[in-house]
Amino acid sequence: MGFFSLRKDKTEVPEKKEPPEPIPERREPAAPPAQPQVQVQQTPQKPAAPPVQQRPATGPAPVQRPQVQVQQPRPPEQQIRTQPVQRPAAPAPAEPVREPVRSAAAAPRTEPANVVPAETVSKGAEPRGKVTEPPRPAEADGPTEEVGKIYGNVGTSSFNCRVIAHVERAEYVMVEHADYGNVLCQIGSLIRKTDLSLEKSATVTKDTKIDEMISATVDVIGYRDEKGLLQSPRTTFHAGASVRRASGALIQKVLGLRASAKVGAYIGLLHGHDIPVALDINSLLQKHVCILAKSGGGKSYISGDIVEELMKHNVTCMIIDPHGEYGAMRDKGNSGDARFGVVTRGYGDHIIEFSISKEVKDAKPLRFTLRSLEAREILELTRTNDVKTFLPSLRKAIDLLREKQDVYSVRELIDVLMNDGDGKNSVLIAELEYLEEVGLFATRGNPISELIVLGKTTIINLKGVPPDIQELVVRRLSTLLFEMRKIDKIPPLLLILEEAHNYCPQQGSALSSKALSTIASEGRKFGLGLMVISQRPAKIDKNVLSQCGTQIILKLTNPNDLKAVAASVEGLTNGMTDEVQTMPIGMAMIVGAGIEAPLLVDVRPRESRHGGSGVKVLREDDD
Repeated sequence: MGFFSLRKDKTEVPEKKEPPEPIPERREPAAPPAQPQVQVQQTPQKPAAPPVQQRPATGPAPVQRPQVQVQQPRPPEQQIRTQPVQRPAAPAPAEPVREPVRSAAAAPRTEPANVVPAETVSKGAEPRGKVTEPPRPAEADGPTEEVGKIYGNVGTSSFNCRVIAHVERAEYVMVEHADYGNVLCQIGSLIRKTDLSLEKSATVTKDTKIDEMISATVDVIGYRDEKGLLQSPRTTFHAGASVRRASGALIQKVLGLRASAKVGAYIGLLHGHDIPVALDINSLLQKHVCILAKSGGGKSYISGDIVEELMKHNVTCMIIDPHGEYGAMRDKGNSGDARFGVVTRGYGDHIIEFSISKEVKDAKPLRFTLRSLEAREILELTRTNDVKTFLPSLRKAIDLLREKQDVYSVRELIDVLMNDGDGKNSVLIAELEYLEEVGLFATRGNPISELIVLGKTTIINLKGVPPDIQELVVRRLSTLLFEMRKIDKIPPLLLILEEAHNYCPQQGSALSSKALSTIASEGRKFGLGLMVISQRPAKIDKNVLSQCGTQIILKLTNPNDLKAVAASVEGLTNGMTDEVQTMPIGMAMIVGAGIEAPLLVDVRPRESRHGGSGVKVLREDDD
């Protein structure tokens, strides 16, 4: 390892006991009492010794540098770079001698990062070399703790670091680059290397000395250029460069964490820091969102945080709620961790709830009419696949009803088919009777002005509704919202879809698949955003998942789900993929909505009551 061999060379040289090698002297009788100055281009074998004050040629013997008897002094004709330089009689304190970087591909630098001790870098010093961006806020924070040194082969996207202080996986660090200043990086993985072998481990005692060191793989995130764009270094760091803890100002600048009360949705704090993380609400509506986690991973909890923020900003929403969880947001929640600064409250004045079932408290009945549906659309709502057989009969029945009346019910349509006397209609009649029994269709349905109200959140409670009817409802509503937004009949809104893998599956088909795929691909043009929430990312239609520009990922362990996430999230490193499997409940990985690199976020407590808590079979206070 190159870094350790360099340090070894430096420490071995002073151990030689031979008399010091005299520096080639040019003692001339008329020369003033000045010591010849040796420029930086000295032979690499001569160590960087602390500077000493020069003494006149006469008097006590001058302090000489340690001698390395590896090569003979060069003949006078080769000493072309050594020139006598006049110095004042009382020289100012000199800086430590720094070795030059011996590289044929790069120009010599007077302060290479692989030799200069961190203590010699002055506070607030300007970056060396070509500066491509203005002074960074991180430098205003003052120097941060050094946590390691770069060693081995160094790339532009990652490098290895010997750890000399306590660091954790996914922690942010920074390295000063000669061309770009401070560059933000992140600890990817840690490994402790020891000299303890399998054989020696059998005889280990408390007095056994074990030599060990910690190595880290560090992923490079980047820096902000003069235009404020996130860039990655195009040249490598120097081996031996100091790796330091990243300052809060640099983290905020590079990651784009700009908390805005007007357009920001506060969802938590950056893990390991007290830096607020807010999502850009405009991006949520324009680029779609996906929230992915295993069952019990906190999907509904963090989606509730986002809905609370949207209600604060009077953003219009519709929530497809198959489990009846979101109605609890009317109530005030429990107090959480004080460091998040969350004040509990209820949102009853922002919520409108609809349900097919009459048993749901505080919910209005959800009803559709058949008036706007054509014969083919009605057949799509049934479970029959024989469209060619039933389409002529159903079309004839609808035409007969429309000649007599503007609106009609499912029962009236069934009566017309039964009076037709065609025995082939028996299967179709059975399907229509099933729709009538559900009670979804009526003579008078809900107008769009009742379902969508500016600045309100509409909850469609589908708890207890059969899966095929849920698909029918989602298909009808998503189609209605898309068509109404195209002609600007409703305000811009966000459609939130819980258990999305049931409504737009990757394999098989659902009645709602086509409508949701259309919203995912075209909805942003018309101000219709989509938020899909699922515990099985691998089962969601890839055409829908790939359109989500903001990804919120909580704990996942299924290998297929991990592959689906890795394929859909940009900028996800191997270290971050490993982090997804081990994240505790209450932590989320977020990218998008104004956040350009994956972040680990401690999710804030809910302001309102969470309705998705698990049911406890036994309680501790039970006798």
